[in-house]
Amino acid sequence: MVITLLIAVVIYCSLQITIKSFKVYNISMLPTIQPGDHIILNKLAYKFGIPKRGDIIIFYSPRHQEDLIKRVIAIPGDSVEVKKGKVLVNGQVLNEPYILEQPRYTMFEQTIAPNTYFVLGDDRNNSDDSHNGWTVPIENVIGQAWLVYWPPDRWRIVQHTSSYIGKATFQPDRCLCLKQF
Repeated sequence: MVITLLIAVVIYCSLQITIKSFKVYNISMLPTIQPGDHIILNKLAYKFGIPKRGDIIIFYSPRHQEDLIKRVIAIPGDSVEVKKGKVLVNGQVLNEPYILEQPRYTMFEQTIAPNTYFVLGDDRNNSDDSHNGWTVPIENVIGQAWLVYWPPDRWRIVQHTSSYIGKATFQPDRCLCLKQF
């Protein structure tokens, strides 16, 4: 009995340290993530690494006073701009098959500061994100989206894109989010 209770406590504590549940309320990540999706996030992903371009992250936003979910578009030192319906990182246009529609706004080129990340929602025109003049400090990143577990008909591993920018495109990531383990 004591052994069973001890094992249950260890499992519970391990889960509290490594994963967290997150419910999506807004439309900023359509079509990738929908309102009402419940996501498990990997809280250890960035304890042993850093966010990469294309990662879908959950972070605390002091501006909004809540946790948000967005896609990392540019990392520290990158230049990023939005013009003529395209996002450019380091001068290269991104191929973004995951977005709902092309952005209808312009954002002048900026260089991303150390320890901060430029994030955009996949629903480019309905997302309050870094194109509005703010970035995400690394200390505000809670974890990496890993699994949509509710509703059951949307159950799946969250697809990220690779950190490779070459020939002006992101390539699909064939690895799971938990590759650090």
